[in-house]
Parts: sequence; C-alpha cells; structure tokens
Amino acid sequence: MQDARVDMGPQASPAQISEDTLAEEAGNATKRTLQLGTVSTSLIKFHGFPQQGNDQAVARPALRKKTREGKESLERPCGLGCIVIPSCQRFNNIQCFLVFFCILVVSQGIVFGLVDLSIDTFQKENHLGTSENLVLSLTYDISSCLIVLFISHYGGRGNIPRWIAFSSFLVGLGSLFFAFPYISDGRYQLSADPEDTCQEMKIIKTCRKASPSFQAKYIASFILGQIVQGIAGMPLYILGRVFIDNSVATHSAGIYLGLMDASLILGYSLAYVIGAPLMKGTENNTFPISVEDIDDHHKWLRSWWIYFGFVSLTAWITLIPLSCFPHSIRGTAKIKAEKRKQLHPFDNKFKDKELGTSIKDLFANTWVLMKNPVFICLALTKASESLVLIGASEFLPIYIENQFVLTRTTATKIAGFVLLPGGALGKLLGGIIVSKLHMSCKALMRFTIVTSVISLVFFGFVIFVRCDTIPFAGINEDYDGTGQLGNLTAPCNSHCRCSSSLYSAICGRDHIGYFSPCFAGCIQSKIIQDHKAYYNCSCIQEGLTTADDQGDFIDARPGTCDAKCYKLPLFIAFIFSTILFSVFSGIPNTLTILRIVSDNQRSLALGLAFVFLRIFGTIPGPIVFKMTADISCIFRETEYCGKKGNCWIYNKMKMAYLLVGICCICKVVTIFFTAIAFCLCKYLPKDNSEILHMPVKNPTVKKKRKN
Repeated sequence: MQDARVDMGPQASPAQISEDTLAEEAGNATKRTLQLGTVSTSLIKFHGFPQQGNDQAVARPALRKKTREGKESLERPCGLGCIVIPSCQRFNNIQCFLVFFCILVVSQGIVFGLVDLSIDTFQKENHLGTSENLVLSLTYDISSCLIVLFISHYGGRGNIPRWIAFSSFLVGLGSLFFAFPYISDGRYQLSADPEDTCQEMKIIKTCRKASPSFQAKYIASFILGQIVQGIAGMPLYILGRVFIDNSVATHSAGIYLGLMDASLILGYSLAYVIGAPLMKGTENNTFPISVEDIDDHHKWLRSWWIYFGFVSLTAWITLIPLSCFPHSIRGTAKIKAEKRKQLHPFDNKFKDKELGTSIKDLFANTWVLMKNPVFICLALTKASESLVLIGASEFLPIYIENQFVLTRTTATKIAGFVLLPGGALGKLLGGIIVSKLHMSCKALMRFTIVTSVISLVFFGFVIFVRCDTIPFAGINEDYDGTGQLGNLTAPCNSHCRCSSSLYSAICGRDHIGYFSPCFAGCIQSKIIQDHKAYYNCSCIQEGLTTADDQGDFIDARPGTCDAKCYKLPLFIAFIFSTILFSVFSGIPNTLTILRIVSDNQRSLALGLAFVFLRIFGTIPGPIVFKMTADISCIFRETEYCGKKGNCWIYNKMKMAYLLVGICCICKVVTIFFTAIAFCLCKYLPKDNSEILHMPVKNPTVKKKRKN
C-alpha cells in the first residue's frame, strides 16, 4: 500500500498540483481572515454586498478552494448568523464539534432506552394487541427508513452542521412528546381489590386497564414522538459520520466514529440504569393499585416525564453551539488535499458521470450503488450485526430475570449497567485499533471476520452457563402426586377459586414455588417486619417449620425460591466478552463502506446501507425475538380482558438455545457476506483493490489535461 503511494506521487497531474496549491493558499487566507474584526467578517459572510471596488478585499476573505467536482467550498469562521467572535475561533475544530455532537447522541440514546422501557411497561399493564405493539415499536424504524435516502442525498451537499443542529431541536421536541402522557393523570379504573389468599366465597374481577384518555394520549404521543425521533436520527447517523470523515485524516476517522457510536450505546445503557427503578411499580402488576398507592403511582408518573424533560433540555443545550459551526471547519481543505494524493486510478465507466440533485438523479445514483456487489455484501453485514445488538438490548433483561431468578429491576440494571457498556467499549476499541494499525479495506474485512469468529466462540460458552429449573407446583411438580403437570389446580386448592391472571409467586417451606398464595391453599397472611408471610397453606405439607414472634408457623414467603445458582458472574463475563468482540466489526464496516464509493456518494451509500439495516435488521429483529420469547413461554395468564395475557413462566433451556442460536446465525451471516466482499476485492486489479471509488470527474480539469 505504501509502495503504491510512493509510486503515485511523481505522476500527479498539473491540475492536481494546482488544486493543492489552491488549498494551501486557502489555508493561508484563513489565517489572515481570522484577524479581521467581528463586524467586517460577519458582513462578508452574508455575501449580500456588490463585488465592486477593491476586488482583492472581496476575494481575500472568501477562502475559496477548488474541489474535484469543480465546486467551491468555504472554510468560514465559527459564528451564529452575523455574530462572529474572533476569540471563539479556537473552538472551530473537529474536537469541539465532537464534544457537542456526542452529547446530542447520548441524549437520543437515553431517549431510545427510556422509550423501550416505557413501552414494555405500558404493554404489560394494558395488554395491547399485536398491531398496537408493532406500531409503537416500529414507528421509528419505518419513519427513518422512508426519509433516509432523501436526507442523505440532499443533506450531504448542504451545511451538515446546520442539519445536525436541526436534529438537536427535533430530539428535544420528540422527547417532550414522550413526556406528555405522563404529565396527565394516568389513574387506573379499579374494578375490585381481590385477595390473593384462599377463600371459598369471593368474586374475582381481574380486568383492569388505564383510563381510555390516558391510553389514547400515550399511543398518539409515542407514535408522534417516534416519527420525530426517526427524522432527527438521520442527519446524526448519516450526515454526522460523513462530516467527521471529511474533517479528519483517513486513518483517524475510526477513533472519532468509534466515539460517536460508543456515545449512542452509552446513552442507551444509561437509560436502563436510571429507568430500572421506575419498573418497581410494575413488578407486582397483577393486582390493581389500591387507594393507598395512588400517591406513589403519581410519583412514578412524574419520574417518567421528568427524565424525558431533562433529556429534552440536554439536547436543546447543543442547538446553539452546533449552529455556530461552518460548512467546513478549519483545516478541512488541507485534509482533503492530502486525501486526494492517496487516491488510486478508478473505474473509467463512472469517471465523467455527473451527480445531479433531482429525484431522477437520486434513483440513478442509488441504482449505481445497488450494482456494487461489495457494497451490498457490507450493507447486509451491517444488518445482521444489528440483530445481535437488538437481542442484547431488548431480550437480555428478560433472559437474565428468568435464567437467574432475579427481580425485573435487578435484571434491567445488570443489562444496562454491566453488559451494554461492553458495546460502547467495543465500538471505541474497534475504532482505535483500525486507526492505529492504518488498515486498508482488505485488512478491515479480515478484522471483521476474525472478531466475528471470536464472538461466535464466546456465544458457544454462554449457552452452558445457566441455572437449574426451580420446582414449581403445577408446572414441573404435580403437588406430591395429587395434581397434573400443566395444571395449577389440584385437590388441595380446588375450593379456593383461584385465578391464573393473578401472578404473585411464593416459596413454600418445602422449597417448591407456587403461582400464588391462593394456589398454595394459604388462608391467612401477616406482615412481619415489613415482610409478608403466609399461614395454614393446605398444599404445603412438608419441609421445616419456622415460628414467628406470635408462635404461628410460617408456611410460605413471597417471591421465588432461591435457585442456589452462583453462575451469574461467569455469565456476565462471557456475555460481556461476546458483546465486546461482536461490536468490534461496527466501525470497520462503516469505514469500508466510506472507502469503496466515491466522495459524492458517501452520504447516499450510508443512507442506503441504513435502509438495508432497517429492512433486514431492526424492523424484523424485535418481531423475531418476541416470537422467541413466546415460544419459550410455558405458562401464560389467560382470559385477561379478552386479550392475550402476559407470560409468567419460561422454559429456561429453550430460551437459552433460541437466544444463542439466533445470535450465532447472525454472526455466521456476518462472516459469510464479509468473506464474499473480501473475495470480490481480492480478484480485482491490484491498483483498484484497496479503494473501489466511482468518482465524478471535473469536466474543466479534463479539458486542461487534454490541452
């Protein structure tokens, strides 16, 4: 690679040398312009005055440099409208831009995490139908998929920092939409307050749901918020990547892009940590909220909208700073000139093709990318990798909760605070490694294959780290031979009129779990030192008895039985390593896509890859993992308000095999398509194997060369 660069140096054309000279003059002009006063610089920036009189004064601050496409781009000072402060020009660099940009990305990551937790809670409490679940979950993906090509095509030619500033406004606005339903009163209509103990004469009315106004506000607000967030995300993840790659050296882009992707995952995991305590109100959501719990319920509602409001404020803080950055930050012209020196000969088929701005040109350019087999393989690789992250972010808390018998809050905290940062660290380390080693396109693909194989091996270890199933009456225990497997009702509780819609697990002194005190035949309950205990349970006849302070013998206590499984730390270590190596391939994949297309097609290429990611990754992903959870379910509540009930008990072994199996299939797909892309590059001519650009050649330069 380096030998090729040395050979190319002496063969640079006169036109290219003149372009480099113009770039140097533009850099010197920048230094002189920054010494001008605030008012004069601002006036020049508007270009609203006739160019007459002193032509030198007009040409001097314009900072014009010629690009390969024959256009003129400007490195202007940092400022907001007509306000340009000379002392603030020290912040006109990619590092300062990245600080505000990452704050904005973290903000949207927090929004994504809070939305997922909130929707999951809302679905479980209100037992939404399949269509309502899909609309709430997929609105963001569908809305972003519909507009991404237009934003990437037109936004890549405009002022990208202004597009990103507009995104910051939309992120804050969308967050307020999510907060709106929680500001209103979300009281529940309490039908009855059923007792969870065994009673021969009782009426059970388990159907409860939020008020129609609250449910309507929630669904409408969240759909609108998802649409706004989908529009806001496209300039961030498409145009933002292009702007960063334009502003840094070729082999430094990985570090900056790694910081960006790590910020998104970090924000998502942070949302899991701060949002997990809000799920306490839904852990025992099988019983209606009593009158005494109304105040706590109002506090719970306020906590949701306060978090969404804080995220909105954080996003809007970045609005003004991002609006101050110019079209091209200081030093971009010099960086582009250096990158032009490193280019190799291109495919003659696309040399003289002009890229227009019409809708027809958009579809024509999209078709050109679709005919690039290397790009298609890399885009499919990106989609398969997204499925692994979906499994880690959405299905992992459920897996930990059921596999290691933890509360929902604890499982969510572990997933957010311990495991998901592995994704952020993997993104960052992946970008640093490929940047420090100065990897070529082929080397990037080899790196992706190797890290995917390592993560595949770790997935194999994860499947063996699981806990034994706890004995559960009616599920895998038959009430000491008096009942049947799969039936919670037995002779010892047949007189209790129990309902399978009221799930409140208890552990008997016989170390067997019961679906509820009612199914255990418990008649009496007491609260001892803030803990509830159950007495006179007709289905519990064995085990050591323990007396309370009043001399009564305790038969059962709330909660699931202790699994006596100490494999959780080992599981965390394996799954952390799996996610770490799995996301190593994210940045190399993005860098390879940016290098195999022409400069003018990079934003459109990322946009088209994003479409592949949505169609084959994030849209079917939640559906696939939800089906996986449904297949693993072995007991589900029935006849809840005429709708499909929640799953209470899962088959641990089946859940482990399905989760690991899907993730392994995704990694195999990643390895397969990356290997195909590598082979396609391998059989190309040596001069074109590293960069497969299809650039647009400047017609004026061509004429000069002919002359």
